Amino acid sequence: EVLGKGILISGDPAVGKSELALALICRGHRLVADDIVEFTRLDNNTISGHCPALLQDFLEVRGLGMINVRAMFGNSAIKPSKFLHLIIDLQALSNQALANIDRLHGNHSARTILEVSIPQTTLPIAPGRNMAIQVETAVRQHLLKLDGYNAAEEFVKRQQEHMGRQNEA
Repeated sequence: EVLGKGILISGDPAVGKSELALALICRGHRLVADDIVEFTRLDNNTISGHCPALLQDFLEVRGLGMINVRAMFGNSAIKPSKFLHLIIDLQALSNQALANIDRLHGNHSARTILEVSIPQTTLPIAPGRNMAIQVETAVRQHLLKLDGYNAAEEFVKRQQEHMGRQNEA
């Protein structure tokens, strides 16, 4: 749970999903599940996720092993279930793939889970990137889009207005 929204972090094995989850927990966000999430479709637009009882409270981080998030960070670091609002897909991209990312609009799509379309943001991973800040920003961007605000559209509009003033001069 990031900023009150249910987030599924996906990506290939060893891409850094659990480390990212740990970084988000350290920043005050909450863990629903690690490795296995059980999803339930509640209606045509709503998916709920929860952790299987056997894995509840645990997070496996390579190099650290199993940690008990509740014991380490307290009850407030755990959320038993949450509606799924956004998927963050972590991808190790080649230099060519990185060069092809739309830098104005980002890399947004949707993924279908239990016949419900869930917005997805793909974030490229690289050494030195603060992925927790990237995820928080992606969630904030998602919330703004739900409210009808699109920064890329505003930027293009501002640029067109500026070019129009330049042409009039």
